[in-house]
Amino acid sequence: MFAAAKNIYERDPAAHSMWEVLLTYSGFHALAFYRLAHYFYVRQHYLLAALVAHWGKRTTGVEIHPAAKIGKHLFIDHGTGIVIGQTAVIGDEVTILHNVTLGSRHPRSSGPRHPQIADHVFIGAGAQILGRIYIGEYAKIGAGAIVLQDVPAHTTAVGNPARLLPK
Repeated sequence: MFAAAKNIYERDPAAHSMWEVLLTYSGFHALAFYRLAHYFYVRQHYLLAALVAHWGKRTTGVEIHPAAKIGKHLFIDHGTGIVIGQTAVIGDEVTILHNVTLGSRHPRSSGPRHPQIADHVFIGAGAQILGRIYIGEYAKIGAGAIVLQDVPAHTTAVGNPARLLPK
């Protein structure tokens, strides 16, 4: 977890020290709760995983399902209001701002129901990425965007419903 704190410290210009990140950053704490809950989930200790995830949500304001798959160096900045669903996959070096949902559009469907986010994606505040869609590497999702379809790599999506901006 020290590497996660170091990543946040290096990426956030508002961070004054590693101690500040370790002690006060809700995004860092949310990832710590998630990693523990995920550890229990993959070992089929579902109730314990759910309890850890619930405590994490109550403590940080960030709800991450223990079954979600999260890569290295996720940066959750101003974590309040983030929801990451059960079958969501998040790649490496992704940045997520506050009030973002990686949710499902069809809660009863089988298989993956949540977005798959590639490496180096930026997701702006209030964005809603819903359904079984893919967000390509280095894509940017604008603040408040409602994304219901795939976003190719190196592309920016903005608006409601989201539209792709020319490269």
